[in-house]
Amino acid sequence: METHLDIGPFMNVFIARQAILNRKKQVCAYELFFREGQVNAYPENTNHHVATSKLIGRTYFNKGIKPFTSGKRALINFSEESLLKRLPFLLPKDEILIEILEDVKPSDEIFSVCQELVKSGYSIALDDFVYKPEWKRFLTVVRVIKFDIQHTSLSDIEPLVRELLAKTRIKLLAEKVETHAEYKQAVEMGFHLFQGYYFCKPEMKQSQEVESTQLLLVMLLNEVNKKNINYSKIIGLLEKDCGLVYKLLCYVNSGIFPLKGKITSVKQAITYMGELQLKELISLFFTAVLAQDKPPELIKICATRAKFCELVINDLAPAICDQAFMTGMFSLIDAILDIPMQDITIRLSLDEVICETLLDDDELSQTPISMALRTIRHLEHGSWHLSEREALKLRIPIETINQYYQQAIEWAEHLEDCDAPQMN
Repeated sequence: METHLDIGPFMNVFIARQAILNRKKQVCAYELFFREGQVNAYPENTNHHVATSKLIGRTYFNKGIKPFTSGKRALINFSEESLLKRLPFLLPKDEILIEILEDVKPSDEIFSVCQELVKSGYSIALDDFVYKPEWKRFLTVVRVIKFDIQHTSLSDIEPLVRELLAKTRIKLLAEKVETHAEYKQAVEMGFHLFQGYYFCKPEMKQSQEVESTQLLLVMLLNEVNKKNINYSKIIGLLEKDCGLVYKLLCYVNSGIFPLKGKITSVKQAITYMGELQLKELISLFFTAVLAQDKPPELIKICATRAKFCELVINDLAPAICDQAFMTGMFSLIDAILDIPMQDITIRLSLDEVICETLLDDDELSQTPISMALRTIRHLEHGSWHLSEREALKLRIPIETINQYYQQAIEWAEHLEDCDAPQMN
């Protein structure tokens, strides 16, 4: 059967990703989302086959899939038309998980394609699964089943989950996990994989004490935010923690900066970096230390938001790039500390602009930093029409916005590679 790929114009394709986590809260894959963007603002009007074709054109036939997934497996949605036209066979079997959309009919033709895919070494997932007898034979060829727990509650699907765990080796994925309670219940039921924004939502506690390293970083954060930075004091604070010194030197020597030689001292590193890079580094360290018990993906999101906001604001108001970076970095600090954002802004000596943006609950602020932060939130959720709306307000082409988003993702990945933002 002929394989058909409709790549279409690349510039109108928008790509976002959402992490898939295992029971250890480690990212093991990413789902890639696709839409038409400016041509078709609302996702429900997008032709699934055309959108998937363009997604493949923008990823695999451009930079490849791995830059979008940090080298991990990509979950890509395939419609009935895409499957019958054998679109998955164009992609490397070890880089993707074929996700069959919920509206695909379990016909003989689809089952035959699935059998052939499995024999060729591909892995298959069923999206938004609701059991019907006609899907029974597919359980022999499927590797992952996804349950939308907002559509079918965990309590309702518990009998089916027990049966699948007892009779098959299929991995079960809980999708749209939005709270810690839902995550905990899914773990107890035996789910293997999890997808959603539960790790970005704070589980509120009455209080949380700041430990010694955290206190040191609070002091450092306050120092770098002063109008007149006392570098001697900052060096003295850093040198109190050998772990921070190690991370500082790893960061500066990682290849991010075009060094002529290795940096070997705190003073040398601080002098070389300059004020802006120093602020960015301290905010990275601060966020990472506070989030040691959180999923590592949370730190990556913070770093991506920080760099994205900086890139956007550099086009509009370069003088406030540092505030933009720190706003993005601290945009999930309430989820990290499990403390209301208002309490955090009172505790930390952050710039007034940063505090106002972080406390912008109604999302009506039209400041450049607020709009930049809203834009990346929409991109993360695949809300293309909303990200386009913010781009218009910012007067930045949506193509440029998407380029900044990809650059920010790559920057955050590079930080992870050099182990700068992880304080384990």
